[in-house]
Amino acid sequence: PYTTLFRSSLEDHRMSMDLVIEVENEPGALARVARAISDAGVNIAAATCLGANDHAELHILVPHAEAARHALALSQLAVTREREVVVVEVEDRPGVLADLAGKVAAAGINLDLVYVATNNRVVFGSRDLEALRRVLGQQG
Repeated sequence: PYTTLFRSSLEDHRMSMDLVIEVENEPGALARVARAISDAGVNIAAATCLGANDHAELHILVPHAEAARHALALSQLAVTREREVVVVEVEDRPGVLADLAGKVAAAGINLDLVYVATNNRVVFGSRDLEALRRVLGQQG
């Protein structure tokens, strides 16, 4: 029944990396990061930012992590952490995220990162990435 909820695309079989950039929580911080990456010709496929104090963590998903890291370094910005994640293409309808999260929970897998990407995709992170891939029907 879950095959109608999501499907793997060719992009999903590549290693997908979540890059974390710690920034000052001030006007223009996101613009500086986005400009550095776009000036290098790299598309940001997803982003989320967390932080209510002086600093924030910007999580980004890009198709070319090395190029993004290099572009950020040239702009005196740095990737502070990175990790492989699972990216799933989904239908844009109510209940899809609930169904996928339920399937992951039923397998006993704890999610520690979830955000939405462009083109109806969801980014999932877990310490047990291999099990997460199996549950979501992806090969590593």
